[in-house]
Amino acid sequence: MSRFAVHRAVALVTGAGAGIGLATAAELAGRGASVLLVDRDDAAVAAAAARLGPRTAAVTADVTDPDAMTAAVAEAVRVFGRLDLVVANAGVTPPPATLRTGDPADFRRVVEVNLHGALHTVRPAIEQLITHRGHVVVVASCAAYSPPLGGSAYMVSKAAVEVLARALRLELAPHRVGVTTVAFGFVDTGLARATLDEHEVGPRLSALLPGPLRRRITPADAARVIARGAARRAVRVTAPRAWAPLGVLRGVLSPLVDAVVVRGPGAGLVRLLEREHRAP
Repeated sequence: MSRFAVHRAVALVTGAGAGIGLATAAELAGRGASVLLVDRDDAAVAAAAARLGPRTAAVTADVTDPDAMTAAVAEAVRVFGRLDLVVANAGVTPPPATLRTGDPADFRRVVEVNLHGALHTVRPAIEQLITHRGHVVVVASCAAYSPPLGGSAYMVSKAAVEVLARALRLELAPHRVGVTTVAFGFVDTGLARATLDEHEVGPRLSALLPGPLRRRITPADAARVIARGAARRAVRVTAPRAWAPLGVLRGVLSPLVDAVVVRGPGAGLVRLLEREHRAP
């Protein structure tokens, strides 16, 4: 497939009210694309579009609502005449907990937003993407091959998102539509800080990782990765790049990493999480 012309694209970006989504909308608009920003936070997404200028528009929609996302795609076509780039970025993290003590509703919410939300974002856009030989970017996570301790719903959902992107890539390739899976390590967003910095388990989990894997990139860095990946119609991009070998070798390394966690600090972290959620 030829390169994708980001500078002429009409893009739809979810989770665009803040963080990676907002930075991606800004990056794409800065490269000349027209962008529909989608977020469930009405005030945030409207303000973001107003700041980014006349080549952008805003829609309030929750990615867990397939009808709302169908309407968002229709709005992109109404406003800009077509749609040829979709960035399925919206995601949430659960409150730190174990599967034993966490609220099952939190688990369901994470899967609904991160996995079903990606599907609801891409599916209604497929006919437009085929017509214009467009491109899809699915934002996954290096958490998919990290130890699933304290936030297993997120790891599970992002592993599933990877497979979803793979299925889309196989099914859309005959129609000349590309799909890029983006796997991020740590991006310095409010969502990440709430998990990694503001809860006492976060720094302890981070300390288990080698130094290069603890490095955080900015949302602007992440947005450039997304835009470059789309332009190249890359199959997969990883940032920071130090995570890439773990992604390639996960089948070999994951059991070893889990064994180290179980023999080392894992038991203490589990007890800490369970004590936090146990009734007094």
